[in-house]
Amino acid sequence: MQAIGAGFALGISLILAIGAQNAFVLRQGLRREHVLPVVLVCSVSDALLVAAGVAGFGALTRAVPGLEAVMRYAGAAFLVWYGARALLAAWRGGEALEAGEGTASLRRAVLTCLALTWLNPHVYLDTVVLLGSISTQYDNRLGFGAGAVAASFTFFFALGYGARLLAPLFRRPASWRVLDLLVGLVMWAIAVKLLAG
Repeated sequence: MQAIGAGFALGISLILAIGAQNAFVLRQGLRREHVLPVVLVCSVSDALLVAAGVAGFGALTRAVPGLEAVMRYAGAAFLVWYGARALLAAWRGGEALEAGEGTASLRRAVLTCLALTWLNPHVYLDTVVLLGSISTQYDNRLGFGAGAVAASFTFFFALGYGARLLAPLFRRPASWRVLDLLVGLVMWAIAVKLLAG
């Protein structure tokens, strides 16, 4: 039980900070657009990565030195592009939340979510390397991993479906401009951090 609790606590602490993936889930939750597929993509992806880390896959990133650099540059390029889109949306403005109005296809939402998840080197560092190496401190590595996976499901479902509580605020176009501005700046800050090493 101790290993499960430790895995849950560490898992929550690693994904709690706002990042590209979390900002996207929040946006989808506010729009009430493809929320279930998006939170499932995030949660299942995390589960796969945590399982790989707990199973010892973190050794691959240490064994293949160039892999980390490729992941870092690809992730930074994607974040710069995504951040530019968010900043352009903030500059243009004119968006307001209309309940039940969908603007992005399910395919596009899922592909964007997959890219934000799998092209982000921090996801690998947090789930595969960090959680994987910490799990070795517990006799019940499986329990530790299960706790971390439960944290991912809990967090993403709470974020995706809890975002609707903010819906009244996002009925005003100015709120969307602020959100888009913050998302764009966060994306670019993460990209700079990735490139800086």
